[in-house]
Amino acid sequence: MKKFTQIKVRQVLMCLLFLGSVLFAEESTAQNKKKKNNKKETPAAVAAPKPPASKPGPKPYSEVITSKAKTKEGLFSVHEIEGKYFYEIPGEMLGREMLIVTTIAKTAEGIGYGGERTNTLLVRWDKENDNVLLRVVSYSNTAADSLPISIAVKASNLEPILQKFDVKAMAKDDKGVVIEVTDLFSKDVQAIGLPKNNRTQYKVTRLDADRSYIERISPYPMNIEARYVMTYAASEPPSNSSTGLITVEMNSSMVLLPEEPMMQRLADQRVGWFSRSVVDFGLDEQKATSRRFLDRWRLEVKEEDYDKFRRGELVEPKEPIVFYIDPATPKQWIPYLKQGVEDWQAAFEEAGFKNAIIAKDAPTPEEDPEWSAEDARYSVIRYFASDIQNAYGPHVSDPRSGEIIESDIGWYHNVMNLLRNWFFIQTAAVNPEARGVKFREEVMGRLIQFVSSHEVGHTLGLPHNFASSHAYPVDSLRSASFTDKYSTAPSIMDYARFNYIAQPEDKNVSLMPNVGPYDKYSIAWGYRPILDAKTPEEEQPILDKWILEKAGDPVYRFGRQGNNYDPSTQSEDLGDDAMKASEYGIKNLKVILPNLMDWTAEDDKPYKGYADLEEMYGQVIGQYNRYMGHVRTNIGGVYEIYKSTGQNEAVYQHTDKATQKRAVQFLNKELFNTPNWMMDQNIISRIGDFGALERIRGVQVGALNGILEWGRLGRVIENEALNGADAYTMTELFDDLRAGIWTELGKGSVIDVHRRSLQRAHIERLEYLMSNDEPSIPANFRRFVGPQINASQSDIRPMVRGELKTLQRQITSAIGRTSDRTSKLHLEDALERVKSILDPK
Repeated sequence: MKKFTQIKVRQVLMCLLFLGSVLFAEESTAQNKKKKNNKKETPAAVAAPKPPASKPGPKPYSEVITSKAKTKEGLFSVHEIEGKYFYEIPGEMLGREMLIVTTIAKTAEGIGYGGERTNTLLVRWDKENDNVLLRVVSYSNTAADSLPISIAVKASNLEPILQKFDVKAMAKDDKGVVIEVTDLFSKDVQAIGLPKNNRTQYKVTRLDADRSYIERISPYPMNIEARYVMTYAASEPPSNSSTGLITVEMNSSMVLLPEEPMMQRLADQRVGWFSRSVVDFGLDEQKATSRRFLDRWRLEVKEEDYDKFRRGELVEPKEPIVFYIDPATPKQWIPYLKQGVEDWQAAFEEAGFKNAIIAKDAPTPEEDPEWSAEDARYSVIRYFASDIQNAYGPHVSDPRSGEIIESDIGWYHNVMNLLRNWFFIQTAAVNPEARGVKFREEVMGRLIQFVSSHEVGHTLGLPHNFASSHAYPVDSLRSASFTDKYSTAPSIMDYARFNYIAQPEDKNVSLMPNVGPYDKYSIAWGYRPILDAKTPEEEQPILDKWILEKAGDPVYRFGRQGNNYDPSTQSEDLGDDAMKASEYGIKNLKVILPNLMDWTAEDDKPYKGYADLEEMYGQVIGQYNRYMGHVRTNIGGVYEIYKSTGQNEAVYQHTDKATQKRAVQFLNKELFNTPNWMMDQNIISRIGDFGALERIRGVQVGALNGILEWGRLGRVIENEALNGADAYTMTELFDDLRAGIWTELGKGSVIDVHRRSLQRAHIERLEYLMSNDEPSIPANFRRFVGPQINASQSDIRPMVRGELKTLQRQITSAIGRTSDRTSKLHLEDALERVKSILDPK
């Protein structure tokens, strides 16, 4: 019976194994032989069965978050297990919106500077089945959820998925989820890694995973800070080129946004403000309408202070604006940077708040070991060890409401050189403190305070106001009493710089702007709470009233940056008359230039070269060139003064004829009539073997080409079409320019080397206008430069042709009465050039 059973078993096994594979059948035969030898061994075919496949989906919490986990509590609990990182996201945080602010924490030479922001994303963590999706949210198009059209808006604005995560386990309370985020910070996720422009510039090919890793992830109550090192293979790295690698240390701050967004305050172009717009399809309009609202900090009145505030008493806000000073900042400059922040307290008092903005030293590691300048909870003036001559003041704001969440001002070490150059060239004629290449610490500190105030203004929401400096009469800026009361411009947000108008005989005149009346007005307009208003629309009548109270007063006017044809909104200018202001400025340059060698020498360094002399000589020419630009803008100028429809006033007005004519006469006298005073042989012989003529030629030709420029000539033509005899016409402009540039033609006098170059440049510019079209500008940039000229159909070419024919006649006549050989050769060449333009064949 036993033998029969064994035979049956063997037969069944052999059948099964034959069906499975030949190999197993062979093994079974071998085992059968062994059985005959009475050896008790388990056949391979019946070895221990394979374990069942793991059940898909989340595992028990204890299997994922094991005893090896190092856990930190915060907005999410962060678990680190043998180099892998897990987020435990509470249930109430799923679906909440957050900002991810990514900055470069440390970088290689040539790739920006530690502390510079690279990207900002509005995100949301959504659970779908057994996955968590990190979605990038946009509010560019919107409509109230209660409206039927909101369905269409959502259907046409599907939110991209930045990353998909498996749910590894449910949280302990079964409401939240556990996901692994290691790949988010160690793999190549471009949105939080090296920016695209850097990748293109340095020809990055891939992320080198072996050299990339997470340094730490630190949770806090309202944010999570992730620090990670990324190494990229690049064929053209900016430094250490032999390695073919770029390594950067990144920091991503994920900040929880308020569940209830701050109430928006609607923007008005009459008051300058950084703002954002959304297309609101839910408005009661018969078109898709943009809704624009301010970027501003959340400054709120405490409920217990409502009555005080209504009585006009100053109150402290619930939460003040706080700026920390980077620990890397040289100690001597810290007080001045802090003062630049707190200069704005006076402006916030106009908005009803005291102590609304405060500057603090960064805590030491002993005071707060968790404090980090990259942490998006903190606004910091970051100090960069850089030779860049600049500073900047950005901010990060909630796209839903415009609430500014944080700001990091970028402060480059070498901005001090820029300040030295400005202060020297613009004030040394009247200010002994500016006569040197190194200022006293108190002088440089005051200049740092000035720039700090300006950049803080940007972080509060204020853009440049280039109309501000035009508000004051030129001669008032020579008055000690006026400038002591009003400084040099109504706004520190203009590029007003320093007082180049004051003359050596003017004593005790203020030399730089402060936070001024426009700044206080705009801060009050943007920040003063309107307690009884429950919606942005309810605020609008009051906001409009505040604007109309200041209407017509140039002190409270806003003029945008980038309007290149408005004489009253220019960069680096002062006063309401560019010709008069520039005349004063040139007088001061004529004082500075002869003293330049003495004022750039350092008695304790007799062995030094002439680098400072060369730099400051270049600054003299650069400042002179600015004056020429300020004057030129009056030619074909159009003033832009924003109004609302309720004011029923014109927004645009052409510069009057007399002013335009004065501007051309000024340029003829001060620039096109060779400014030989700048050709100082003592300086030129010490700074270079060549290039002095080119410096002057560059200024002259730049001004000339800027006058004979498509947009300017188009405005001259349109002015004549609209205003007739009251306009400064193109024929008058051409006649006045020719009279200034070709003065020698009527006299047969010697034409010097500068004038010869200028006259050839004039002919070349006329040729350009005859044979070229205005360069095409991409559609998305046209709103910045205005309409383009159709050259072939405009009056420009007929006028240019007429001008060339006039020149042809006058040059022909002048050749015979010109006795100087070089001048005669020049005129003969000029004549041939004109002929070839008029008759190319």
